[in-house]
Amino acid sequence: MTTNSLTTTSARDVDQALAARAALVVPGGMHGHLNRSTFPSDYPQFFARGRGTRLWDVDGNRYLDLMCAWGPMVLGYQHPKVEAAYQAQLAEGDCLNGPGPAFVELAELLVDTVAHADWAMFSKNGTDATTTCLTIARAATGRRKVLKARSSYHGAAPWCTPVLAGVTPEDRVNILEFDFNDVADAERAAAQAPGDVAAIITTPYRHDSFVDQEDVDPAYAHGLRALADRLGAALVLDDVRCGFRYDVRGSWEPLGVRPDLSAYSKAIANGYALAAVTGVDSLREAGAAVFSTGSFWFAAAAMAAAVATITELRDGTGLQDMQAAGQQLRDGLQAQAQAHGLAVRQSGPVQMPFLRFEDDDGSYSLVNRWCSETIQHGVYLHPWHNWFLSAAHTSADIDEVLQVTDRSFGVVAAGT
Repeated sequence: MTTNSLTTTSARDVDQALAARAALVVPGGMHGHLNRSTFPSDYPQFFARGRGTRLWDVDGNRYLDLMCAWGPMVLGYQHPKVEAAYQAQLAEGDCLNGPGPAFVELAELLVDTVAHADWAMFSKNGTDATTTCLTIARAATGRRKVLKARSSYHGAAPWCTPVLAGVTPEDRVNILEFDFNDVADAERAAAQAPGDVAAIITTPYRHDSFVDQEDVDPAYAHGLRALADRLGAALVLDDVRCGFRYDVRGSWEPLGVRPDLSAYSKAIANGYALAAVTGVDSLREAGAAVFSTGSFWFAAAAMAAAVATITELRDGTGLQDMQAAGQQLRDGLQAQAQAHGLAVRQSGPVQMPFLRFEDDDGSYSLVNRWCSETIQHGVYLHPWHNWFLSAAHTSADIDEVLQVTDRSFGVVAAGT
């Protein structure tokens, strides 16, 4: 087992054995965004445990983790207050004939915390939540069409998945696309379906994979709000990735723009499976009318964890701590790249950083090499997806990350 992030990781015999077994019983050996085939070959596929900001793979290699399980670990792995709440509820019961008191407590907390929320509904993952938002909007308006930013990720259902295997044209017939941050293009898309637009869905900022992240233009947020009002459509903010990491009141609250519906998941329960939809009072009746359910959607333990998570973020300094750590990381990476004569671009909120090399080619060879070096020396980054900071990341953690990234920039600069 490695003892610190500067120690080269060991062989991955257990990981390789598990991968070989999985290949016999799982299509492709792994499915979805966790499939290691899209990462550099140095990356482990299987993990054993996590604590705080550290993650251990099945071979005992330790990593200082800047992916936070792809976002859910907003307070860090094994946060004591969240774990205590989860375990206490688990001891009483989790999946029962109906929800526990935490169902009401969490809904009340969301209504009290999210600025635009008059009510809340629950499910298990982000795709559930975004799809429920669109279903409610259609139920409320009696319309079919949804305006969606081009290439924007909203989940893995046929209406929005980025991979088209098994998807029919009919699955997308009611989706009209426009360019993010372009209100005029959204108006053009709306003009294709006069009187039939049920919803406009967007993310708080543009976080497509493989490309620069793009901060939201406040004029875009206000413009979509005005367009939705003019059309009589619901404005849906997909806050699955950003929610409770950017602003607990809602990611567009600092802009003074409030959506009609929001979708949450990832960080809502610090790693426990849960998603939520919040909405305004005018859509309450439509929320009650749709059939939105699942066998495990009302399980109590994750809801207890969510109450603990949101309370900690609302009352503590986690949001400020993430921003400070993220800014320290961004500034350090920029200085290192310049010192090694490398041109990099960093984009997106500092709490959810993204880096690419300006001189990289279509194979992403430079960033893959850079990430291979960081993973081999115990820092887990990602070459084509944004990273995530948690409230557990300290200034000392970022210093440790930067020791490794500086070495990795040197390897890339040397071309070895």
